Amino acid sequence: MDMNASGNVVELVDRYIAMWNEADAGRRRGLIARTWTADASYLDPLLSGEGRDGIDAMVKAVHEQYPGHRFKRTSDVNLHHDRAQFAWELGPDGGPALVKGMDFVVLSSEGYLKSVTGFFTEMNPPR
Repeated sequence: MDMNASGNVVELVDRYIAMWNEADAGRRRGLIARTWTADASYLDPLLSGEGRDGIDAMVKAVHEQYPGHRFKRTSDVNLHHDRAQFAWELGPDGGPALVKGMDFVVLSSEGYLKSVTGFFTEMNPPR
């Protein structure tokens, strides 16, 4: 992957965020196929997924647990070599964030996500 093409990485990360927000299973699977390698992995303090099917199942579970909530990227995408990092938050539409975090990404040479490790930086349980 041409790592000087940082705009492509921003598009990839924004597609990753869109994947988290996509409730339609068919569209979500399309986003996953265009975003992740076949052998991709995801890990955060609460969830993990292996391969595209595992990642899809994990995102579906988040939709079931947090209906009406959306992810949004809250920082620039910092890039060097085949690594990227950015901040995000999850909250109800128009409401305060329940969770804020930071993801660390490893990119494949073909321009897909190979692995994502998520860290929670703030948790605000609903009242």
